[in-house]
Amino acid sequence: MTGRDEGPTVLLAHGFGCDQNLWRLVAPALADRFRVVLFDYVGSGKSDLSAWSAERYSTLDGYAQDVLDICAELDLRDVVLVGHSVSSMIAVLAANREPGRFSRLVLLSPSPCYVDEGDYRGGFSRGDIDELLDSLDSNYLGWSAAMAPVIMGNPDRPELGAELADSFCRTDPAIARVFAQTTFLSDNRADLPKVTVPTLVIQSAQDAIAPPEVGRFVHEQVRGSTMVTLDTIGHCPQLSAPEATTDAIAVFAGAR
Repeated sequence: MTGRDEGPTVLLAHGFGCDQNLWRLVAPALADRFRVVLFDYVGSGKSDLSAWSAERYSTLDGYAQDVLDICAELDLRDVVLVGHSVSSMIAVLAANREPGRFSRLVLLSPSPCYVDEGDYRGGFSRGDIDELLDSLDSNYLGWSAAMAPVIMGNPDRPELGAELADSFCRTDPAIARVFAQTTFLSDNRADLPKVTVPTLVIQSAQDAIAPPEVGRFVHEQVRGSTMVTLDTIGHCPQLSAPEATTDAIAVFAGAR
């Protein structure tokens, strides 16, 4: 925990293949106004790998319980829960399970379902996802090097893609394979209308992983939500546009 003890609590939840370091450009700026809590999911970063279980983390519910366990252990109340990428849906599940624990949700680059179905456009066909998972399974380091720049975008700033690739490569391939399958085959569209916590949706203007129409879908399904579209490219605006991302979170989190 860092920041102001008397400020609202902001809990930052990272996405697939990452750890709390991905918030390194946002957390210090938020700490000027808020109490900031960072963590690594079991299986990520500096977490206790012995606590990881393929069964527990085969669904996003296991990760949502991790978030609730952290809140209970630290006795966090009125939490502003910021979830990036797959953690946006983990945040939805956690808030639906214990809505009284959270004051606000911030869904950064969210996608409730990555697979196209009927009129819904998630950005990928099921064949695309199967190919992605097969590639990850057969050559994780090669997959990381190839996918990180696509996920990050910003080809004129290759150091951003390299940082994400390094993060992927620090993750145990067996754990990454389970988390990837859990992420890319999840479908949380039915959970969105159940959200009762005030919610902000933040999306990039261009995002190969969660296209703008996905963000609009989330916004439309979460009643009373607010949406901000950042003038940036890629799935990780906390790295590619940290100031704009911080401002959007701070304005929403500080509103009363």
